[in-house]
Amino acid sequence: MVSAIAANVSAQISMIPMLNETNFKIWKENVEIVLGCMDLDDALRIERPTSITENPNTDKIEKWVRSNRMSLMIMKRPIPEAFWGSITESTNAKKFLTEIEQYFTKNENVETSNVLAKLIFMQYKGKGNIREYIMEMSNLAGKLKALKLKLSEYQSAIPDD
Repeated sequence: MVSAIAANVSAQISMIPMLNETNFKIWKENVEIVLGCMDLDDALRIERPTSITENPNTDKIEKWVRSNRMSLMIMKRPIPEAFWGSITESTNAKKFLTEIEQYFTKNENVETSNVLAKLIFMQYKGKGNIREYIMEMSNLAGKLKALKLKLSEYQSAIPDD
C-alpha cells in the first residue's frame, strides 16, 4: 500500500517539466495541478493561519505548514541549479512562486523585445533562398505568438484616396 502511494506521488511530481527559459507558464500550471490533486495547495491559496495562541484550531495551522513545506519541495525539484542565483531563497511557497514568476516575466519581456527587433530589422538581401527567409520570418512570428504578443494585420502605408 505504501509503495503504491509513493509511486502515485512520484508519478504526479514527474508530470512537472524541468523549468527553463521558455516554459514557465506550463511549469506553473503543472505545479498548481499537482499540488491541487495532492491537496497540498493551501499554502498557495490561503494566508498562513494565525499562531496557536491566537487560533486554537491547530489542525488548520498544521495542514498549512505541511502544505507550505511540501509545496516548496515539489516546486524546487524541477528547477535547475542555473536559476538558483537569480531566485531568493524563501520559506513561503506563495512568495517563492511569485518571485519565480517575476523573474520569468522580466526574461519574457527581454525575449519579446529581442524577437521583435529581429523581425523588424530582418530584410531579404536578394541572395540566398527566399523560402528560408520566409520560414525564418514565420518562425519569429510564431515565437511572438507563443509570448502572447499579437501582430496586427499588415496595413498599407499608402492612404486610400
